[in-house]
Amino acid sequence: MSRVAAVLLDVDGTLVDSNDAHAAAWVKAFAEAGVTVRFDQVRRCIGMGGDKLMPEVSGIAEDSDQGQAIARRRGEIFLDQFLPTVSAFPDAGRLVAALKARGLTVVAASSAKRTELHRLLQLAGADALLDGATSSDDAEESKPDPDIVHAALERANAPAAAAIMIGDTPYDLEAAARAGVRAIAFRCGGWSDANLPGAAAIYDGPWDLLARLDESPLGG
Repeated sequence: MSRVAAVLLDVDGTLVDSNDAHAAAWVKAFAEAGVTVRFDQVRRCIGMGGDKLMPEVSGIAEDSDQGQAIARRRGEIFLDQFLPTVSAFPDAGRLVAALKARGLTVVAASSAKRTELHRLLQLAGADALLDGATSSDDAEESKPDPDIVHAALERANAPAAAAIMIGDTPYDLEAAARAGVRAIAFRCGGWSDANLPGAAAIYDGPWDLLARLDESPLGG
């Protein structure tokens, strides 16, 4: 097994406690368009990109005129109404700093839009620490397709065998697996261990991994 050289970090639900806020923004944007979707149904899809979430919960294609309008409004609602209420998980920035201190290349690998990702990374105290960031704008297909992971590997200049992905949803783990990358999972995004198959290790959140970093898959 190759020595770990790069860490690919999901952001929503991994560094920042924003999954519920994203789901609420989607529900509100759909409602404004006259489309009723259940919060719990949307919440289970957070971690996918909007291109997959929208048809899954509503049957509406994101690239349709209606889909584009709903997706655009969802972004406005999230940034204006919900992002101000969101906070980073404990030790999110300290974890990134600790990974950097170990000589690891750290790149964000998120399904968020680029404009949202920048704000979220600032909130986590990680934006100035990262070696790069990839968003849904850098990939043709969002998670659970592996495109974002491939883009992050390229940004990190690392082969799949030398990288580990950290995420909080089954979609993060599937995307990593399809890219040939090992994964660490966090419970703080709201998923149970049973829904996080294939993870090399599972931790409560950034604070838990930071406290046990030496014994983790990143400790060697």
